[in-house]
Amino acid sequence: MTKNVRWKEALVWGLLIGSVCVMLLSGYRLWNIFHMYGEGNQKYEELVQSVKKPIEPKNPVSSESSGASIPEVEIPDIGIDFQKLQAINPDAVAWLYCPDTVIDYPVMQAEDYNQYLRHLPDGTYNANGSLFLDYNNPSDFSGRLNIVYGHNMNSGKMFGSLEKYKKQAFYEEHPYMYLYTLWGNYRVELLYGCVIGAGQWRDRAFMYEANLDGLLDYAAYHTTFTSTELYSEEDRIIVLSTCSYEFDDARYIVIGKLTPQ
Repeated sequence: MTKNVRWKEALVWGLLIGSVCVMLLSGYRLWNIFHMYGEGNQKYEELVQSVKKPIEPKNPVSSESSGASIPEVEIPDIGIDFQKLQAINPDAVAWLYCPDTVIDYPVMQAEDYNQYLRHLPDGTYNANGSLFLDYNNPSDFSGRLNIVYGHNMNSGKMFGSLEKYKKQAFYEEHPYMYLYTLWGNYRVELLYGCVIGAGQWRDRAFMYEANLDGLLDYAAYHTTFTSTELYSEEDRIIVLSTCSYEFDDARYIVIGKLTPQ
């Protein structure tokens, strides 16, 4: 066997071994990612079981006997125990729920945008991250603009189902979400959903309340669904933001107004 042939055989074997090592490493990384996602989902299920109280049936109150008027907006009682939730992490400021979807999560708030991009509500590092309120917004949602961020997970978890609002039929089936806080509960009456580039969002400074009217005008023009809900200058607005994939750095936002119970 010539020296040239031996060199070629060694090269082929080297390439083969290298390819196997790359595949093994890629497989390990992929397994690690799926394991992390699964662990995050499990922790969220445990959190829900931990902080949700059994719901006791309530006797209807007669407006004739009590003199009280029946509230126009009713909020479903999902039994959130905020005392337990804040004992786990005092950064928890709310709970967001959309019936018949996976959106049933606490909303966190830190002092920056980074903490809850890759941390669960209990502080565990995890790629699922958490839903979190913009640190510029009041934690009690008392501002006119309130922005909640969440990942668009391939599994559909977190804000993965928000993109379904790109279809009118999905909006018609899910026109409301519900927000629970220590200071009061709200029905989120959805107004618009639209795609916007992260650069455009920053350039127009839509993250600031001073530019809320411009954001609402933009969303109304580009909305992916038509809502019959109206809003006034006194209404508080909530924006739910996640990644989208129409182009690089795209975002999909769903906008609603907070109507108190």
